[in-house]
Amino acid sequence: MIHFNSILLFIGGLGGGEIALLVLAILLLFGAKRIPELARGLGKGIREFKDATKEMKDSIEESVEDKPKKNV
Repeated sequence: MIHFNSILLFIGGLGGGEIALLVLAILLLFGAKRIPELARGLGKGIREFKDATKEMKDSIEESVEDKPKKNV
């Protein structure tokens, strides 16, 4: 059986009450209607970041492969 706290390990050592308080604070600050919009924006930002890092990695790998090897 998977425990709720083990799923949320990325948050740290927060307990159930602390997580509920955070959710309540987010609901009060942003309202229930804006939370899906915020989640979509966060997902889009993460996706763009991953795409950019993949492009940079591919570019670096391509430039390393294109360099002629020197014999020392």
